[in-house]
Amino acid sequence: METSTLIYIVLAVLVSIAIAFFQYFYKVKRNPKINILLFTLKALSLFLLCLLFINPKVEILEKENIKPVLSVLVDNSISTKFFNEEEKVTSILKEIQENNNIQEKFNVEFFSFGNTTKVLDSLSFSETQTDISQAIEAVTELNKDRINTTILISDGNQTQGNDYEYLTIKNKVYPIVIGDTTQYQDIQISQLNVNNYSYIKNKFPVETLLYYQGKSTINANFSITNNGRKVFSKSLQFSPSNPTQTVSTNLVSNEKGLQYYRASISEISNEKNTKNNSKSFSVEVIDEQTKVLLISSFLHPDLGAIKKSIESNKQRKVDITLINDKDINFSDYQFYVLYQPNSYFKKIFENINSNYLLISGTKTDWSFLNSQQLGVQKQVINQSEEYSAIYNPSFLTFLQEDLGFNQFPPLRDKFGEIQLKKEGQTLLFQKYAGVETQQPLFTTIENNDQKFAVLFGEGIWKWRAASYSKEQSFESFDKFLGNVTQYLASNKKRKRLEVKVERLYPANAPITISAFYVDKNYQFDNRASLQLKITNTATKEQKTLPFSLVNNSHQVSVEGLSSGDYSYQVSVANQNIKSYGKFKITDYQIEEQFTNANVKKLNSLALKSNGELFYKNDIGSLLKKLSDDTSFYTVQKSTIKKQNLIDWKWILFLAVGLLALEWFIRKYYGKI
Repeated sequence: METSTLIYIVLAVLVSIAIAFFQYFYKVKRNPKINILLFTLKALSLFLLCLLFINPKVEILEKENIKPVLSVLVDNSISTKFFNEEEKVTSILKEIQENNNIQEKFNVEFFSFGNTTKVLDSLSFSETQTDISQAIEAVTELNKDRINTTILISDGNQTQGNDYEYLTIKNKVYPIVIGDTTQYQDIQISQLNVNNYSYIKNKFPVETLLYYQGKSTINANFSITNNGRKVFSKSLQFSPSNPTQTVSTNLVSNEKGLQYYRASISEISNEKNTKNNSKSFSVEVIDEQTKVLLISSFLHPDLGAIKKSIESNKQRKVDITLINDKDINFSDYQFYVLYQPNSYFKKIFENINSNYLLISGTKTDWSFLNSQQLGVQKQVINQSEEYSAIYNPSFLTFLQEDLGFNQFPPLRDKFGEIQLKKEGQTLLFQKYAGVETQQPLFTTIENNDQKFAVLFGEGIWKWRAASYSKEQSFESFDKFLGNVTQYLASNKKRKRLEVKVERLYPANAPITISAFYVDKNYQFDNRASLQLKITNTATKEQKTLPFSLVNNSHQVSVEGLSSGDYSYQVSVANQNIKSYGKFKITDYQIEEQFTNANVKKLNSLALKSNGELFYKNDIGSLLKKLSDDTSFYTVQKSTIKKQNLIDWKWILFLAVGLLALEWFIRKYYGKI
């Protein structure tokens, strides 16, 4: 308690005594014994009232017993139902809930997991993916400041996320194995690699990885079919010493459009799980190739990066030429990349009528570009600057997700103010010297029937390298330049309604369809009402669903569709605007591709965390071990809390009571 508060309390005591003394003893000739009682009541009541005004803080010691936490993680994926373990899992949970020793020793928390981890409400065993590592990490983070342990009820087969076998965790994990632990003879398609696009009458590669699990030598036939017609077949032999085979072939794309194929390996004797013997894939066959001309006046690493990125899509081909090459047939190309133009590009601008991507840099002649009246001007000085990227989520020209542009290395360009003389949309803004600006770093401009894009900075090869370093793949960055190329290479007018849907969905996978609708000024229209109509092409069964507004797009989630081919129509209410397409739902379910529980990985997780593996029929031993484990103990926590005395209402009531009692006594003895 503070010194000033103590002084105030002492003064309150003296003042209370002084007032009571003055009333009952000062200049009073007769002092009956009743005055002593009245003096005490008065002094005490006054002191209590003064104490409430002073309002000192009182320290209170509170003790709390904190039990260790037992997190029970339950696999809620389809694989549990596939192994017919629903009743067993329910029985295990009931046994944990009814064990008095466990309930007394632990705070027991129940969670279910599949695609995500949730507090257990009910079990449906309908999750289409299993992420064990995310579930373990989630409960570990939740109870990181408390003594805790985890029971994991699962078959150990993980379909997404980091490998849980290599998790580094401090708390003990006790896996309970559900599912079939018997090793059956099985053959499966473990992986299938194929390009998404092909040209008509061209060959496209298909690579299939096959895996055999068994103790004898067997023969099997691998085949690929298209619309029920066999287009490839090969006989294979597997053995315990040769359990894997890789089959590579080139298929001919004879028909234009979206083509569906099915790869399958024949069943073998005594095979329990045949659902992993086949896999579907799709290829979009295009009847023409986009040719891109990349023009520069000098060599630069950006040229090679742009060429590789655009050509990652096999339907596109990039030719690099220097400005001094005279034999350029412009009619051979649908799209141009103009790299750091200067005055030598004058004939280029006079000859090209198609769309283009302009990339500026430290060697760009902006005096020449400003004179071309392109719709973009930049007043530069003889000084260069580095510009980082800031992603604009309101970009409307085409759908482009954020790749982490703000983490990419800065581009370099001449310093100066940029002015857009024509209407444009900016995907990336500039950030330099730590300041975010509204100056464009990447922008698109449409003028009548021509459209072009400008990237204000050289060094895009660093972006491609940074994207690979982040994701161990060029795919995301190449897709970004692919979107730019697709937008600029197309001479079609921009659609007001764009629909994003996958071509192939596994069975029971979540299906989310998004649509992007703009008004006549090509501004996102959040007032529009969109509707989705899906038709099963075989049964003609239809389903109609409304879209919901989510940020800057319209989205709808579709559930309950069986395997088959579907066509869809997206329409805008009160507008004659519609978009059509099709997709396919396969009967492939990743959760049903496993023949038995993964005991090896679960045991490895248990040993690494100093836990122990248990089987589904040995729950009693696990619960006894947890009850007897002295490393899980209750911690008593003492907390000192400061409380204002004014919160103690009984002091006020006591003071009022004492004053009332004093008044009645005085009244009784005739002193009033």
